Parts: sequence; structure tokens; C-alpha cells
Amino acid sequence: MTVTATSVDESDQLEPEAAPGSRLARLVRLVPAAVAALSGVLLYVSFPPRTLWWLALPAFACFGWVLRGRSWKAGLGLGYLFGLGFLLPLLVWTGVEVGPGPWIALVAVEAIFVALVGAGITVVSKLPAWPLWAATLWIAGEAVRARVPFHGFPWGKIAFGQADGVFLPLAAVGGTPVLGFAVVLCGFGLYEIVRLVLETRRTRVVRRSAATVALLSVAVPVVGALAARGLVSDKAEDGTTTVAVIQGNVPRAGLEFNAQRRAVLDYHVKETLRLAAKVKAGKVAKPDVVLWPENSSDVDPFADAQAYTDIDEAAKAIGAPISVGGVVERDGKLYNEQILWDPVKGPTDTYDKRQIQPFGEYLPMRSLLGAINKNWTTMVRQDFSRGTKPGVFTMNGAKVGLVTCYEAAFDWAVRSEVTDGAQLISVPSNNATFDRSEMTYQQLAMSRVRAVEHSRTVTVPVTSGVSAIIMPDGRITQKTGMFVADSLVQKVPLRSSETPATKLGILPEMALVLIAVGGLGWAVAAGVRGRRAGGV
Repeated sequence: MTVTATSVDESDQLEPEAAPGSRLARLVRLVPAAVAALSGVLLYVSFPPRTLWWLALPAFACFGWVLRGRSWKAGLGLGYLFGLGFLLPLLVWTGVEVGPGPWIALVAVEAIFVALVGAGITVVSKLPAWPLWAATLWIAGEAVRARVPFHGFPWGKIAFGQADGVFLPLAAVGGTPVLGFAVVLCGFGLYEIVRLVLETRRTRVVRRSAATVALLSVAVPVVGALAARGLVSDKAEDGTTTVAVIQGNVPRAGLEFNAQRRAVLDYHVKETLRLAAKVKAGKVAKPDVVLWPENSSDVDPFADAQAYTDIDEAAKAIGAPISVGGVVERDGKLYNEQILWDPVKGPTDTYDKRQIQPFGEYLPMRSLLGAINKNWTTMVRQDFSRGTKPGVFTMNGAKVGLVTCYEAAFDWAVRSEVTDGAQLISVPSNNATFDRSEMTYQQLAMSRVRAVEHSRTVTVPVTSGVSAIIMPDGRITQKTGMFVADSLVQKVPLRSSETPATKLGILPEMALVLIAVGGLGWAVAAGVRGRRAGGV
């Protein structure tokens, strides 16, 4: 038996009829574009700090409606509008201090990937079980966007909007690709159910195979998520450790943060000394592990004697090893570095950030940009160098994996720490340059997803907030406010078992990408056969 692509009539789009050339007709033609853009906005609203994760489903249902059965050229434009509606508000924080130019440029580039996915979905929408192929195409688009250009930008992965959702346990099954796939599949499945119900009312014919696929597109992700709850646990496997998360705060928000390096270091030293006094007074438990944020010591303690002395004083006062976020220069190269500071031995180990941020920590195409506008090169006067090895610090017997800020968005960067033996994860970050924007909440949600994905406690020490302690089941048990000096102390479980997501690594994503490519190839081949048959 030969299976061919099913035909889709444009009337399935359910648009109102209007006389050609009339004002109503012109307005009708704008409906898909408006729905595409508004669906993107709806997807944005599903993301933190709001807990409206379920809005992702109607967002993709509407996106499916505007794409199904259209030409790939229409899909390209509608996909771009969906991407703009989603990414413009989601990434507005990128322009908080530098103006709208970089924000708009970033969104304009990232929306191209969504546009290409939209074009692909229109092609596979002619296939049987099209929600499956369409959902895999979305994940394929995310996979590409996480790698190019400039080593990728995964911000806005669908999985990162699901920290409060029922689908979250699927992160432990296959990581962010499987979690995101389930959400998108369910959204497209919802549209297909509605479409088939309306079609059945109109034609009085029930297409059972199509109805079965539509129902499974919704049921399988939900049932799978419920079944995966057994993989989520906050039980201690290797005992416990008491962690302290230090948030020293900064004198002023914004880009001037970097000009206040000495003050920021002093703030984190003072907050650690304040915690040490509380411990001595018996008000809080003595920590085994102390975690400072990224950029907590932008004064290089290996080159500045006073910085070395101040950090050493804090470590001795608290009587526990500290992971210090520093900016250091070594052999003429600049590194964003975590330094393991022992209260007796001083600095004993380091971890250099591997996934550094383009246009923030290094400037791509520096010579070209400098030729266009020399002022642009002053944004990043000296490029940071990349680390090459995972960072797992042994701190009072606990193995702490370091994932520095931007790295939390990258699947490989987090997984590598766990496979290297991390029993808990720390995500030291500096969000002071983004003021009170949604960026810190979006990043916090990423850390919650990572906790479930790898079944590890995740701590998030941030210079200015929101700092938090997250259990392996994704629950936030403590958090700070923004732009306040504070500390969090808690006994947390240490775990060493690996989830299926940790064991499988990139394989689920590769499988989904291959399915997407296969579906796209099938649809293109079927279209070619159809055109040849029509021409005979």
C-alpha cells in the first residue's frame, strides 16, 4: 500500500467569505498575519515571571491554524510574525541599558529561524499525522538556533516556559527537547481536534484515523508527563550538605556595575561576614559550602593583594570553602572564572566559563564592526577567553558543578557537570546589568528545568537577585528579593544517580531532528509526485 500526502483545501482555514476586492476581503487577508503575531505574544505571556504555562498550548494551536495548508512562502512570513510576537517582548531586557538597537537586531535574526520552521510546517501539514511532523520541526529549529550563529542562543526554548507546568517531569526523560516537543505537539493536536470536529459537523463524515492521531497528539504528552513523575525525586542519595548562597547586591544597577568592582567585592565580603556572625550567634546553621555569584570579585584577587586578603578574611570567618566569581587575567588572556577558596589553603581550584556571551564577553567580527563604527568596539574592550574543561569543585566532601550564568541555557554545559560527578549544581550569575527586567526570572526558570532534568539541587547565587535554592523536583524553597543584600542557608540533598535525560544526552534531540527531516523529505517528495501526476 502506498501512502501519499493528504490534500488540504484552503477553506479549512475557516476564514469568512468576502467579495474579491472589497474592504472586508482585504481585512480577511490580514487575519492570518494578525493571528500569527498575536499567537506569538500569547506564547510570550506563558513564560516567567508569569505562571501561565498552559497558554503555550492555545498559542501553538492558533499557529497551527494559520499555517496548515498554506504555501511555504506564506509560512515563511507567518512564521516570522509569530517569532516577532514571541521574541520581541521576551528579549526586551537585552536593550535595557544599551538601547533598542541590539534588542531589535537580535530579535530580527532569531525570528528568521522561526520563519524557516513556519515554512517547513506548511509543507508537512499536508501529511497524515501532521502535528507530529510539525512539532519535530519546531524542535529542529530550536536545535539549530542553539548552535548558530556565534555558538547559538537558546533563550526562548519552549521548555524554559514550563517550570510550573504539568509537562515538567518530561525534562528527566529527554531533556529540554522532549519537554518542548510534548508541549508543541499537544498544542498542534488541540487545533487538529477542533478542526476535525468542525469538519465533521460540516460534512457529517468522521475520519477515524485522523481523529485518532489528533487525540493521541494530546493524550500521549499528558500521559507521558504523568508517568514521568516517578523520575522526579528530592531524596538524598549521598547524604546532605548545608549550602549558603550569598547575594551582596551592587551600588547601582546597569552597565556602571562594572565600574564598581571594588564596592561589589566589599558588599559580598560584608554579607559573608554578616552570615558568619549569625552562625556564631547560633541564629543559622553553619554552612559546609558557600557560593558567591558571577562577578562578585571583578577585582582579580591573584593580582590585587587587598582583594586576596578580603576574600581570605571572609573564608576564614565563615569557616567553609567559598566559590568566588572573579574576572582574572592569566598569560595575557581574560577569563570569567569561578575560584575555589579554602579557608586554610586559600585558592585551590578554578573553573573558566566555557560558553561566553557574544557582544557581552567577546565581540564577534571585531575588525568588521570597528571598520563600520569604532564606538561599537568599546562595548567589549577585551575579549574573554573560553575555558575548556567542566568545573566540579569538591567542597567539604560535596561535589558542586559550576554552570556560569549564560551557560545554563545550553544543554551540553549543564549535562557535562553532572556526568563529571556533580552532586549538586550552582548557577552563579550577574543580572545587575539588566536592572529589574524579566531576565532574572527567565533564567531562574531555566535552573528549575535543569534541576528536574538532571535530578540535582540547583543553587542560583546572583549579585543583585533573584538568588534561590531549588530542589531536584524543581521547587524553589528559598529566594531573595532584587537589589538587596541577603543570604540563604539550607540543608540540601546530594544525588549521584543519572536520569534518562542525563544518560541519553543529545540523542533525543538528534532523533527528533531526524524525524523532522524525514517528514519534510516525505512531504516534498509527495508534492513532487502530485505535481507530476497533475501534469499528465
